[in-house]
Amino acid sequence: MLSRITRLLIGLALYGVGCALTVAAGLGVDPWTVFAQGLSRVTGLGIGWITNLVGLAVLLLWIPLRQKPGVGTIANILLVGTSMQVALWVLPHPDQLWAQTLLLVAGVVLVAVASGLYIGARFGPGPRDGLMTGLHGRFGWPIWACRLTVEGSVLILGWLLGGTVGVGTVVFALGIGPLVHVAMPLLAFTRPTPRTRRLTRV
Repeated sequence: MLSRITRLLIGLALYGVGCALTVAAGLGVDPWTVFAQGLSRVTGLGIGWITNLVGLAVLLLWIPLRQKPGVGTIANILLVGTSMQVALWVLPHPDQLWAQTLLLVAGVVLVAVASGLYIGARFGPGPRDGLMTGLHGRFGWPIWACRLTVEGSVLILGWLLGGTVGVGTVVFALGIGPLVHVAMPLLAFTRPTPRTRRLTRV
């Protein structure tokens, strides 16, 4: 149990740091971070704090979908945005393309490693993943269709609000699935289930 809790906490903290690296790179971020970044620009709140608030709001959407949060779900809401905000306070925001590329690649890889840790701990999905599995369970849509619909919507809305969409968004979209697919069996507490494998597919 202690090992699983440690994996969960480290994984969620690293996930936030990985997202912060992609933000600091300035080349484009994943759809949910685009959304949080857009809201941050509009409200003036830090992007990490917005990420926590968005996670809480998404959790409320679980109610009509009859999803039940786990310890990992609550920890996700509390830790990911917080670690992202702290990391953004200390990370550089370089202008050189080589440095930006390095931060972007490091961020995507770190998010994949973090995903393998926290998903493999088996304490429940994050609020965003739970939303997609909830839509799948309630309406029978394929996981990939749920993910595409949800992430496509938040991406467009975040872009309209001023979030950064760019090559980094494409790199994240194309790279995160295969990287998480590799990371999960290496880092999971037990072998990944078919359900957790589906979460890594766009």
